[in-house]
Amino acid sequence: MTYQEQYQQKLTTAAEAVKVVKSGDWVDYTWCTNHPIELDKALAARKDELHDVKVRGGVTMWMPEIAKAEDAGDHFAWHSWHCSGIDRKIIAKGMGYFSPMRYSELPRFYREHLDPVDVVMLQTTPMDVHGNFNFGLGCSHIADIIARAKCVIVEVNEKMPWVNGLTGTEVNIADVDMVVEGQNPDVAQLGGGAAPTDVDVAVANLVVPQIPNGACLQLGIGGMPNTIGAMIAQSDLKDLSVHTEMYVDAFVAMAKAGKITGRCKALDKGRQVFAFAAGSKELYDYVDRNPDVMAAPVDYTNDVRVMAQIDNFISINNAIDMDLFGQVNAESAGTKHISGTGGQLDFAMGAYLSKGGKSFICMSSTMTDKQGNVKSRIVPTLTPGSIATDPRSCTHYIVTEYGMVNMKGLSTWQRAEAAISLAHPDFREQLIKDAEKMGIWRRSNK
Repeated sequence: MTYQEQYQQKLTTAAEAVKVVKSGDWVDYTWCTNHPIELDKALAARKDELHDVKVRGGVTMWMPEIAKAEDAGDHFAWHSWHCSGIDRKIIAKGMGYFSPMRYSELPRFYREHLDPVDVVMLQTTPMDVHGNFNFGLGCSHIADIIARAKCVIVEVNEKMPWVNGLTGTEVNIADVDMVVEGQNPDVAQLGGGAAPTDVDVAVANLVVPQIPNGACLQLGIGGMPNTIGAMIAQSDLKDLSVHTEMYVDAFVAMAKAGKITGRCKALDKGRQVFAFAAGSKELYDYVDRNPDVMAAPVDYTNDVRVMAQIDNFISINNAIDMDLFGQVNAESAGTKHISGTGGQLDFAMGAYLSKGGKSFICMSSTMTDKQGNVKSRIVPTLTPGSIATDPRSCTHYIVTEYGMVNMKGLSTWQRAEAAISLAHPDFREQLIKDAEKMGIWRRSNK
């Protein structure tokens, strides 16, 4: 039977396809831009027939239809591997939960620790002449989900970019149970955020001079990493390379400015490597069948042993707050969940293992809450319930608009002194008093 004959044999409607889902099933929507659309609508339409259907996803870009009904939680439970603003809304609704992880370990979760997936449904590219559907922007852990799935349903979107990959970026028609042809919507875009603030620029001005020619870059999501990326695009740096978890628009700007060649990279020379991508249409057009980029499973992109083989690995991420011991919280405000561990700890550790590598955690010194109160991001101890994303033993460079400090090798009192030097001047005296109470302040420093 030819690939096309198999395709026609397995082609069905979304309404028919989702009939395979039963109460109590584990259903996987995969990741980010690959979440299904037509299949999600069809599953939501079956709401009243189902109960205790557990759905996994992550970095959700739009509100799933299964979560929109007022009583949705009576029928579906959402499990997010990494929270976006949409995931937070689902959790606040009382029908969603966060699943803690180091992102590098997620493929292994599916291989070894989770029960088999009853149904996986995801958006892919159209099938090629070899019978393959490409995962497009999301390699991540999708191949491992499919390998453990009892039923595989692909939803074809003609607008999904085809992204070249290391491995685990495609599924063959022979391994697909049902094919649904979607409405070919535009791939969901991730906004670039607000214009850089003075604080973003000040932090970028401290970090960019620390990056050598030939460095390999990883950028997290957020205003500061994006500002640093934009500044790199306008700098005199050359022969940079990319090995990152998430591919964002800043990399496209750097590549188009001629800053990225990958020629100094020990692994995957000449290739910009990433686990998944999300951003603008310009990004999607850039990665489409581009031989300069390469999608790879997240247990490769985020493996500290891989990063250690790449010299001058530069990791740039942001955080919510940090305490005087050097513990960094990048995922919650007390018990209020915001994002997730993701790959930040992986890259903080991996960059330090690299010859010449550096990890930068960047943040503004203060934040303003909804009531207009200005609060310090440098705190005595993390707020009860806040998560130590990066333990104090793993933090390297910490940066605010007031400076940059290297935490490696410092004692507790030296860490406290260094952290307080990064705080807004209005909060330093109180932080010194707090450090004294905790026994981590030397009076000679005052």
